[in-house]
Formats: sequence, C-alpha cells, structure tokens
Amino acid sequence: MQVPAYLYEIILVLYAASIFSYFIDFIQKNRKANQLAFRLLTLVWFFQSLFLLQEMISHGGLPVKDVYEGLYFYAWVLVSLSLFINRIYKVDFLTFFLNVVGFFMMLLYITSSAYERQWTRTIPFMNEVLIAHITLAILAYAFFTLSFVFAVMYVLQFQLLKQKKGYRFWTRLGDLGKLETYTFTSITIGTPLLLLSVIMGVVWAYTTAAVFYWYDWKTIGSLTVLAVYAVYLFLRLARGIRGKGLAIYTIAAFLILIINFFLLSTYSSFHFTG
Repeated sequence: MQVPAYLYEIILVLYAASIFSYFIDFIQKNRKANQLAFRLLTLVWFFQSLFLLQEMISHGGLPVKDVYEGLYFYAWVLVSLSLFINRIYKVDFLTFFLNVVGFFMMLLYITSSAYERQWTRTIPFMNEVLIAHITLAILAYAFFTLSFVFAVMYVLQFQLLKQKKGYRFWTRLGDLGKLETYTFTSITIGTPLLLLSVIMGVVWAYTTAAVFYWYDWKTIGSLTVLAVYAVYLFLRLARGIRGKGLAIYTIAAFLILIINFFLLSTYSSFHFTG
C-alpha cells in the first residue's frame, strides 16, 4: 500500500519545525526549544520508521535498490543518529547540521519519488513546496527588516546618548540593551527560515522543469544573504562583538538583502521571489 502524500507533508512540517527549534537552542541555549525539537524529531523518526518497515515488508528487505529508496533510508539513518547524539552526547552543533542534511535528503526523496510513483497530487505537492519556499523567504525577510529597524534605532540612540542630546526621544527609541537583544532575536529567527527556504527552493528547482543554475544571480544572492546573517551570528556569539559596530553591520546586511531582492532578481533566470 502506497503511503499517502499528505503523510509525507506532515513529516516535512514536523522536520522543519524541529530544525527551527534546534537552531534556536543552538544559538540561545534554550532548554525548552531543545526539548520541543527532540520531541518533534522523535515523531519524524516514528513516522519514518513505520514507512520504512512497510517498504521492507513489500520489498522483502531494505529499500535501497535505487537512488530514491536510498535517499529515504539515508534520511532515516541521519534522524536516528541525530536522536542518539542529542540524547547521549548533547553536541548541539552536530545535531543541528545533521538535521539540515536529513531534511534536505527527505525533501529530495519525496519530490523525486512523487514523479516516480506517479502520485495524483504530484503537481499540487510541488506547487506547495514552491509556495512554502517563497513564504519562508518572505517571513525571513520580514524578520531581517525588523533587525534593520532595531539596528537603526540602536545607532540613533547611541549617538544621542554620546552627544547628550534629544533627551525627550530617548524613551521612545528604547534601551540600548533591549534594542540589541531585539536585533539579535530577529536575526536568530530569520536565519533558519531563510535556510529552510533555500533548501526547498533548490529541491523544487532540481525536481521540476524550472531553469536553475548554482551560478544564477538569484541563487548566488540568496546564498550570500544567508552567509551574511550567519556571519552576524558568528560575530555575536563566537567573537563576542556587540554595540554600535555590530548594529552598523546589521544595517549593511539589510542593504545586501535589498540588492538581492530587487536588483539581482532582474538578472536571474530563476523566479523573482525565491
């Protein structure tokens, strides 16, 4: 019996939510986010295991006879390793990236086998992947816009305090510490959303007739934006850089995002909003 497409969609949603929660925990050492991520990933593993068992019964062995079946088994192994590492060794960095790779493999398996198995919902499903890709990108850009606004407010507040001017505006702009925290939180949320969006966009393009090249301006631009905000997190967490310098970096990062969204899109053969 063939697994209904909507069950695979549920797995992808649970998987994406787990990755997002693991990222929050990885960045902020959030115990609740870690527990939620583990529970969501356990559900993913449970459903994957059921489907894997079904495939083993129908095939009379491990489903690794072609590349599509191999992708599913590979994704299952990665989830199993991730759960084991998270529970025993608590290596957050490795757990997060294992899940990113596992999500990519799972999504690639589902989209590829949709055509191979001739699902009746193949075209609607692929459209849903594209819509999810665009929606996550827009949400990420919204949070990056918030970080830009907070960073601008931080710089203005910093200058007013330094020059001891505009006292009546200080309370309106907010406390420097809070503005810096809001900027960091916005980028912490936006970065994994953009990462998931990029993964979905790449898989969608590879498994449909869309024109897609790694050297396409839109692709390069999206990866650059992702890298720029990843560098922000690195500077904030690993280097301990804070203050006005990091706020100015945030403003510059948003300008790069704007260039990617409006300018590079005009030179791209890929879709506009990805």
